Amino acid sequence: QVQLVESGGGLVQAGGSLRLSCAASGLPFSTYAMAWFRQAPGKEREFVATISRSAGLTYYARSVKGRFTISRDNAKNTVYLQMNSLKPEDTAVYSCAAKWAPEVGVPTQGYEYWGQGTQVTVSS
Repeated sequence: QVQLVESGGGLVQAGGSLRLSCAASGLPFSTYAMAWFRQAPGKEREFVATISRSAGLTYYARSVKGRFTISRDNAKNTVYLQMNSLKPEDTAVYSCAAKWAPEVGVPTQGYEYWGQGTQVTVSS
C-alpha cells in the first residue's frame, strides 16, 4: 500500500520560511517523479514544483520560482519543499504526489498517488 505523509506545515508571518517534508512508503521511490501541489480555499488545485526521480531536474510554477526549492533524498524516501519569502497568497493545503517515471522527466500532471496534505497559513 502506497502512503505519502506530509509534515512541516503551520502558521508563519509574511516573509518567513517553512520546510515541508513528504515521507513515501510502499513504492520504489527512486523510480518515481515527485511533486508538490497546493489548493487554496475556493480555488482549484495547482502545481507548485516537481523533481525528477534522480533529482537531476526540477521545475517550478512561475508564482514560486526563486522562492521555493524542491529536493529529495532517495535513501530516506523523502521529498522536501523549502519555502522562503512566503506571501499571504501562498496560504493553502500543500500535498505531495508521486508519478511513476520510466524515463527522467519533470511532469506537471498525471500523478498517481497523493498525500493528505498539510496546511500552510501565511499571515500578513
